[in-house]
Amino acid sequence: MSVVLYEKRGNVAYVTVNRPEAMNALSQEVKARLADAWDAIENDRDVWAAIVTGAGDKAFSAGADLKEMGKRLHGPDSWEVWRP
Repeated sequence: MSVVLYEKRGNVAYVTVNRPEAMNALSQEVKARLADAWDAIENDRDVWAAIVTGAGDKAFSAGADLKEMGKRLHGPDSWEVWRP
């Protein structure tokens, strides 16, 4: 299952955060796939507009994925999170 869906219809790009089970929380993977979508939009001269949505019916996005962040903050690589 892809965590970000990208579809182009005519001159409009549709980007959907696809994690309804986590209220579309923004994990590291979601952020990377969103960056890919922005690159695709930027490099496609036929895209005139983009619509960003969230899958499911509970939330557009809960924001940062706090469960993932907690694991990173308290895991073996936690220094990497705080390092400037």
